[in-house]
Amino acid sequence: MMADDDHSGIRPAAWREGLAEGADSLFAGRERAEPDAEYRTLTYEVTDRIARITFNRPERGNAITADTPVELAAAVERADLDPRVHVMVVSGRGKGFCGGYDLSIFAENGGNPSDGPDAAAGTVLDPIVQARNHNPHGTWDPMVDYAMMSRFNRGFASLLHANKPTVAKLHGFAVAGGTDIALYADQIICADDTKIGYPPTRVWGIPAAGMWAHRLGDQRAKRLLFTGDCLSGKQAAEWGLAIEAPEADRLDERTEDLLERISRMPINQLIMAKLAMNSSLLSQGVANSTMVSTVFDGISRHTREGYAFQMRSATVGFREAVRERDEPFGDYKRAQFDKPGDS
Repeated sequence: MMADDDHSGIRPAAWREGLAEGADSLFAGRERAEPDAEYRTLTYEVTDRIARITFNRPERGNAITADTPVELAAAVERADLDPRVHVMVVSGRGKGFCGGYDLSIFAENGGNPSDGPDAAAGTVLDPIVQARNHNPHGTWDPMVDYAMMSRFNRGFASLLHANKPTVAKLHGFAVAGGTDIALYADQIICADDTKIGYPPTRVWGIPAAGMWAHRLGDQRAKRLLFTGDCLSGKQAAEWGLAIEAPEADRLDERTEDLLERISRMPINQLIMAKLAMNSSLLSQGVANSTMVSTVFDGISRHTREGYAFQMRSATVGFREAVRERDEPFGDYKRAQFDKPGDS
């Protein structure tokens, strides 16, 4: 029972207290049990009022696997349910945020069935099943493809549909499927030299999340997707895709400042502000854009040109096929950002 002399009008700035703080909290006296969770693709920790979700496959450029969307959604839900957490940030370890899907599994017909079955085996998420469905000499089942890719998008979209604010912190590179993740976040902050874009629109891909036009407007989105060109972090901020693009050595500092400012806000204010803003965004047809884009992404991997790219990848390796795809555009790896006048 709360004492009469302990009500919120007595305590200075009681509205700054956390949801689980104070004798009058709905959560007072309720003990929390931390989930016993192990993740293959990311780490999770809470410091103060901030949940930190960090992709943790740096040796593979944090490339997306079947585990990534499931684990991301689970981590976001974990933060959303925690009354201590006011904001969550998603970032990547190593040289970049996320280099997209681990396409070598499919493009080079990879997979290792000798390791035995796991949770994905025998489902639409099974790499062997999807490799078979990407066989240029076989019959493509578009709904098996859609069933897989739509589930990836559902996991990534947890950043948009979470009640609490989500921030994507980008550095190094956020390309291809990595942008499917980042563009679902409520706020993007990136280093000024980050490479951001969707080069697979040149062959073998359409951004399945369908978020580019919603974030940039149709003309600027088309400018990128008609060419497969990338933006630098600096350009992303100038175009309104990112809210800020500090120099790389100041990214941590500026991100922490943003997170701290958001975390000072009461959770209920944050949720209401996000729901109010999302109502406008979702009314633009985000769900429909995602559905259409996911179908077209599947089609793009099963056209004459898509099969040619896949066969080339299987013959000379995925990296070499990507080099042949991108060098004519002058932006293989980071070459685009070495050009003068790129603004």
